[in-house]
Amino acid sequence: MRKKVVLACVGCGSRNYSTMKNAQQNDERLEVKKFCKTCNAHTIHRETK
Repeated sequence: MRKKVVLACVGCGSRNYSTMKNAQQNDERLEVKKFCKTCNAHTIHRETK
């Protein structure tokens, strides 16, 4: 079963992206390096609760 998750920037905390992940196979939080419009740079985005 896939679950919709929201990704937030580590630097400024803005929630920029949403994606799907497989909840059964991945228990840990998702981390992806993506572009943040607020920071105007590529930063790590983590899954929020």
